[in-house]
Amino acid sequence: MSDIALLANTIATCVMVGVIWFVQVVHYPLLSQFGAAQSTQVAQEHQRRTGWVVGIPIAVEGISTLVLLADRPAGVAIYLPWVGAILLAVALGSTMLLSVPLHSRMVAAHDDTVARKLVRTNWPRTIAWSARAIVCVAMILQARAIWPL
Repeated sequence: MSDIALLANTIATCVMVGVIWFVQVVHYPLLSQFGAAQSTQVAQEHQRRTGWVVGIPIAVEGISTLVLLADRPAGVAIYLPWVGAILLAVALGSTMLLSVPLHSRMVAAHDDTVARKLVRTNWPRTIAWSARAIVCVAMILQARAIWPL
């Protein structure tokens, strides 16, 4: 079971790395480019559509992270699942404490300052998910010594 959880965790994390880098480099910088007439609609659509894309990977990450904490794959260092869990907590905590409130402000009214702040405050999520991918690869490499891919 832990081997399946590790693969699921790695796949979901890699999906989120792709999403978060796209958001960081492309999507968030574009939010300040919309005028007042469009920005609230764009912000609202962003929230709705993003939920479709990230809902399943985040759920898989959460569940598989808990499985890895409870049942670490053979060969994987004891600290790696915990590091991955802490990084996921940083990413999700940053989402709830920084990004969600800023998105709510963007939906309520156009504000270029809020759009720029979204780019700056998205870095903790971007770094945390990127570091999680490294942790996942390290766990797979350690587990690979036990089972071939």
